[in-house]
Amino acid sequence: MLHKRLYQFVLVYFIGLAFLFTVKEVFNLSDYVIPGLPDIYGTVRRVFTRYLLDVLNTLSVAIVGHILSIALATVVGIIGRLSNWMGSLIRTAAFNVQAYPIVAVAPMIFILLGDGLSSRLLIAAMICYFPLLLSFIGILSEPVTDIEHFYVHSGRMRWQLEVKIRAFENMNKLITVVAGSATLAMVGTIVSEFIGASAGIGYSIRIALYQSDLSKILVALFLIGIFTSLYLAVLELLGNIVSRSWGEKEA
Repeated sequence: MLHKRLYQFVLVYFIGLAFLFTVKEVFNLSDYVIPGLPDIYGTVRRVFTRYLLDVLNTLSVAIVGHILSIALATVVGIIGRLSNWMGSLIRTAAFNVQAYPIVAVAPMIFILLGDGLSSRLLIAAMICYFPLLLSFIGILSEPVTDIEHFYVHSGRMRWQLEVKIRAFENMNKLITVVAGSATLAMVGTIVSEFIGASAGIGYSIRIALYQSDLSKILVALFLIGIFTSLYLAVLELLGNIVSRSWGEKEA
């Protein structure tokens, strides 16, 4: 699984790079606009270590933000699955908050919290939280009639058991949603760094953009893709382990 994800990313990346060089040759663009291979190689030698540390910094923030968003979406999803006024209120509040684009909210976050870790964590969690919430509410609101019928009529149904049954029956969906939202956590962290933070690979990309240095941006994108692919592969592996262990316990 790990090798497959890395191969897929590297293939897509180099196809994109080949397209970029094709555009350079067709339109006869200078190295200042699109750098050649020697320029990219020289940039790799100069900035690789620094960018590697920046990406690891960004990834660590994205992972923590992702965990926070999963925890929050789980709590809100459990409450929001209810058909009473509380569930309706929670769903409405969650939808209304998401109506504000992150680029409009981010400056306020940086003003209130500064350009440090807390702002990056909050923005990362906000970006990947809503897709998780929608999926969790959808999954936890859908009854598993064949199984729940017995517990309801025997008077043994509790909300914890109801959540457990619905989560287990939709485990593959949950794994896919959680793994997929990891990409959004990474994107959210990079966006926060690009907008106003002073650390991480997003900040380095912003500096490279100001310098009109496309070769640095290409190196940054390669490292981002590699580590995002690794994170996704780890999440899928952990999801499969949890699914098998839970299935064994139920059996």
